[in-house]
Amino acid sequence: MKQTATTMSAHRFGYTFSPIGMIALAVILFWAFVAAFAPHLVPYSPGKIVDTDFFGPISSKFWLGSDYLGRDMLSRIIMGARYTLGVSLAGVLIATTSGVVLGMAAAVIGGWFDTLLSRFMDAMLSIPSKLFGLVVVAAVGSSLPALILTLAFIYTPGSFRFARALAVNVNTMDFVAVARIRGESTLYLVCAEILPNIIRPVLADFGIRFVFIVLLLSGLSFLGLGVQPPLADWGALVHENIQSLSYASAAVIAPSLAIASLTISVNLLIDNLPRKIRDRSA
Repeated sequence: MKQTATTMSAHRFGYTFSPIGMIALAVILFWAFVAAFAPHLVPYSPGKIVDTDFFGPISSKFWLGSDYLGRDMLSRIIMGARYTLGVSLAGVLIATTSGVVLGMAAAVIGGWFDTLLSRFMDAMLSIPSKLFGLVVVAAVGSSLPALILTLAFIYTPGSFRFARALAVNVNTMDFVAVARIRGESTLYLVCAEILPNIIRPVLADFGIRFVFIVLLLSGLSFLGLGVQPPLADWGALVHENIQSLSYASAAVIAPSLAIASLTISVNLLIDNLPRKIRDRSA
């Protein structure tokens, strides 16, 4: 039976991707490309005042208008993508890696190690993420390394709990028991037996936590505790140009749409991943 264009799915490498997932992936790849090549894509220097009017309108010269100082908004959004994606990606990589490693180790070792580590992570999960981020950033400063480590520390407990729940189920299976009887080390059990069987749902969880970190970073920047001037991520751009709402300027709308397009696309991609990637039992 011939499929229509609206129901047709793309088949690649044995997986079936829905059209919505492909569109979401295209948006994510677009922003990744912008972040990677930002210095070569900006039409103006992001910090240079190029417009004689503040909150200038959209024009052929300034595609997204100008900000509160007369700087080109398109250039600042392009450069802001580098900090929004870069800081968030670094934070989620650290959080997911440390959380997954600790979660698998706790599931395999068990005993007092699992109990103490799980109770510590539960205590960390009970602290509101935004409140903890505000306190830490206000105390140690808003440098990029401090932001990355703070974001990673906040989201490591959630990644730990997710990975541990998956690893505990795999750890009770027969092939793990056979490997343990053979005398295999804990490192072997974690790397060769546990990790390959939980990697797909972990990757889906990685995307969800990336969205959380983008939103938290944008929130901190909007409150003035994120990426500091002269650098600016998308949340900082919204904070800088919040007064432009009364002028119906794109200076505050454009970075808000950039945040929404990235986070919604990541969520849509995860929701439309093939079931065999999202679900370990598939």
